[in-house]
Amino acid sequence: MDIGFLGLGLMGSVMARNLAAAGHSVRAWSRSGGAIEGVTMVDDPTALFGAEAVVTMLSDDAAIREVVLDRKLLEHARPGLVHAVTSTISVAFARELAQAHAEAGVAYVSSPVLGRPDVAAKGELQILAGGPAAAIDALRPIFAVIGQRVWDMGDEAPAANATKIACNMMITMAIEAMAEAVVLTEANGVGRDRFFDLILGTLFGSRSYQVYSANIAQDNYEPGFKATLGLKDLRLAKEAAGEQGRALPMLDAVHGRMRETIEAGLGDRDWSAMARYTIEGR
Repeated sequence: MDIGFLGLGLMGSVMARNLAAAGHSVRAWSRSGGAIEGVTMVDDPTALFGAEAVVTMLSDDAAIREVVLDRKLLEHARPGLVHAVTSTISVAFARELAQAHAEAGVAYVSSPVLGRPDVAAKGELQILAGGPAAAIDALRPIFAVIGQRVWDMGDEAPAANATKIACNMMITMAIEAMAEAVVLTEANGVGRDRFFDLILGTLFGSRSYQVYSANIAQDNYEPGFKATLGLKDLRLAKEAAGEQGRALPMLDAVHGRMRETIEAGLGDRDWSAMARYTIEGR
């Protein structure tokens, strides 16, 4: 399959490499340049829209607006092209993208992913796909390489983005829950390893608890997903809640805690460093 790829950060670079290694023809553009084995780099992102499909993994709403909309890349799309945006973006911007693609006659799928760079490197991302069924089906050769499973979120693209934002919100709630539990248990002589062995073997055995309890137990917050990006996603969740006129008190709490974590100088650490801030205040 002839694929264009926009954005070669920690996630995008391994996704593009995996697609090339699987035998797809991949051309890519990145604002920061660089090179990926098996991937042909281009100087102008316009060139990518002559492909059968384009995958975008740029960092946020502003980056996608600047690269895709402001440069009017959709005007250069070949007939039949499908555009998959795998970034975590706001629900409001997803609606705007869906409208812009409809006006340009370009098929659009919101397909944010669950998984860190190590999961992406293994091609085991969980893909949340929202958009027309035919467009999602056209992307399945791509999804089969980068992901372990495609979760159908329905015909409306923004539904996938709302789901991804909700998932990330829940992960931060799990991190804060574990941190607050450690405050109680350590103060009463129960070590972190012993406590986490208990909860993982009984009440909370999900992947989020497995991954982030290990970070907390080892007091190791090497970045897999930076706290600054976590704060961005929590902001998107607050915006989505605000659109509905709803107050979400747990969301308010973790958003405030993540902001305090960054203000304490931990913005470049993994977002689970929020636990360190809760436990130690630093």
